Amino acid sequence: MIYGYIFVMAGVTYLIRMLPLTLIQKKITNIYIRSFLYYIPYACLTAMTFPAILYATRSPVSGAAGFLTAVILALRKKSLITVAGFACIAVFIVERILEMFPGY
Repeated sequence: MIYGYIFVMAGVTYLIRMLPLTLIQKKITNIYIRSFLYYIPYACLTAMTFPAILYATRSPVSGAAGFLTAVILALRKKSLITVAGFACIAVFIVERILEMFPGY
């Protein structure tokens, strides 16, 4: 029975990818559709990554602190290593501060 579910899931996944390739033969020239299709990967990646950022730590507060630190440093055009390092440091510091309060 479980194999049936797996085959149905594989078929649906294949159809979702195959149908646009077979049904749309010419190049999409509409600027609004093109811009919509351009941003879909970023929106999907954000939708999958953001909850993981918040819940990867013991407390969502420390995850949010790391995220906020990373956003601020990224907007200031810092390198990837700098952004990742300071985000980890921010999470570590907030986790240590939260350990002082027994409710967290």
